[in-house]
Amino acid sequence: MISDPSLFPKDLFRGKTVFVTGGGSGINLGVASNFAALGANVGICGRTQDKLGHAAIGLRELNAHVEGKVLPVAADVRDPAALASAIARTQSELGPIDVVVAGAAGNFLCPAEELSPNGFKTVIDIDLLGSFHASRAAFEQLRERHGCIIFISAPQAFVPQAYQLHVGAAKAGVDMLMRNLAVEWGKFGIRANSIVPGPIEGTEGLKRLSTPEADAKAKQVVPLRRYGSVDDIGQAAVFLASPLAAYITGTVLLVDGGSALVGSALWNQTVETLPRAKR
Repeated sequence: MISDPSLFPKDLFRGKTVFVTGGGSGINLGVASNFAALGANVGICGRTQDKLGHAAIGLRELNAHVEGKVLPVAADVRDPAALASAIARTQSELGPIDVVVAGAAGNFLCPAEELSPNGFKTVIDIDLLGSFHASRAAFEQLRERHGCIIFISAPQAFVPQAYQLHVGAAKAGVDMLMRNLAVEWGKFGIRANSIVPGPIEGTEGLKRLSTPEADAKAKQVVPLRRYGSVDDIGQAAVFLASPLAAYITGTVLLVDGGSALVGSALWNQTVETLPRAKR
């Protein structure tokens, strides 16, 4: 949660509704938690209702101080009708959406020459199309509220990494989608920005894409000499959605401890030792 609660009023987002895709775990649940801790009503969306229901228990404890509400609603971001239904239900039960966090993502390691069209398409569908579907379905609510969209991007969008062709293409598309929406929807009072997380400790993605030995080396390479936490990303999202960022739109915000500055050489060495998928 917010590392120093005095930095923001605990009711900063009271009466506001935040909708988070991929919100059942990891970075996206960390983002949802930071909004809940500041009083937001929070809708979390993912593919598994049980997982979302478990995550919702903790979120309700965080926003109980303002009698906040939490809605776990299952939908696949690849299905525009299902996602639109989840967003409409969120409006009905929590109120009009002020903030959309488009965080649902897919990833696996695969050499480009072994990557199938379906494997490539799967990541594009989840990351890029899913981000578009969430933005488009929430547009009317965001226009009504002069809201904002926060996309969870990745360093692969601009730092080439081995066995991440599909992710790089998808996240580069997400960042350009964000910029186009910032240009087109600014006239409606809607802001759009991306957050690029660095390596985040304790997440499923890092567990699958690294090793303890590689982590120890990487922490000596990252300029800030540590991995990030889900709260580092959550606090950045809170800032971008807050009045402090009222004139910020079309921006890619790196929250990575400077790791993008040192390139992908260590990553490329590490992934050679990890299992790779034929997808």
